[in-house]
Amino acid sequence: MAKNYDILSIGHISLDYNIDYLDNEIIEVGGAVIYSSAAAYALGHRAGVVTKLAAEDEDRLDVFTIPKEDVYCLRSKRSTSIRNKYHTPDKERRTCTCISQGDAFTAEDIPTDLDCGVYHFAGLIYGDFDGETICNISKRGKTAVDVQALLRHVDGKTGLMYFEDWADKLKYLPYIDYLKTDAAEAEIMTGTSDRSKAARMLHNWGAKEVVITHNTEVLAYDGSKIYTCPIKARNLSGRSGRGDTTFAAYISERVTGAGVEQALLWATATVSAKMEKPGPYRGTRADIQDYIRRFYGV
Repeated sequence: MAKNYDILSIGHISLDYNIDYLDNEIIEVGGAVIYSSAAAYALGHRAGVVTKLAAEDEDRLDVFTIPKEDVYCLRSKRSTSIRNKYHTPDKERRTCTCISQGDAFTAEDIPTDLDCGVYHFAGLIYGDFDGETICNISKRGKTAVDVQALLRHVDGKTGLMYFEDWADKLKYLPYIDYLKTDAAEAEIMTGTSDRSKAARMLHNWGAKEVVITHNTEVLAYDGSKIYTCPIKARNLSGRSGRGDTTFAAYISERVTGAGVEQALLWATATVSAKMEKPGPYRGTRADIQDYIRRFYGV
């Protein structure tokens, strides 16, 4: 009997060296799949993860908040590790260096005996997966893609990470049901800093629903109306994982029946609460309902 998930997140766990603007260093296990699965699980959704690790790094799995039986860990020659140097107190500007990158994910890596509401590609670096993998998985069900891993490249000599446009975007965007970018990524892909215009362009190129995150608000566009919701976080101590938390909360709400506006409210409230404390979100749906009542007046 197939196991059922509302959201299955696919991506690497990363050992991150995070250095703030005062040169204070914190070494922590991160990665989009950790923050994403935590957010969906906290909201009461059935969340699973497919990841890859080198044999000596399996202790990284202890960071997940979802049950261990819902984490499908495959072997990789290397595990991913990234150094993040933040240049400002708000952590909006950073220099990233790739220390090592895990093996790529292919369609064959995704178990076929799972029934998934959405397959969420939560990569970190270009090469974690490619457009053909997205295309192949789209034949199984809905797909959600964080575009970071299609734009963030690594300089082969220095390890420095840099962004450039996704060369195959026009070919593969039509296979994506939910697309997530941040404001800078949206501008790289579309050439405009107007987030509403960028969302419309990405939708016109084929993405069925577009989410764009910004430090002040989150925007969603479904082809008919632009929706926005403000971020209400009272501090930024949990800034890492902002976009991952937002997107997973949004898509897990959408695939379980919420409308765009409702899903956006829950996603933005979830990330607002998450940013007030470091690490993946560990609250409950009731906690977010209370947060919405207190800070959004709904």
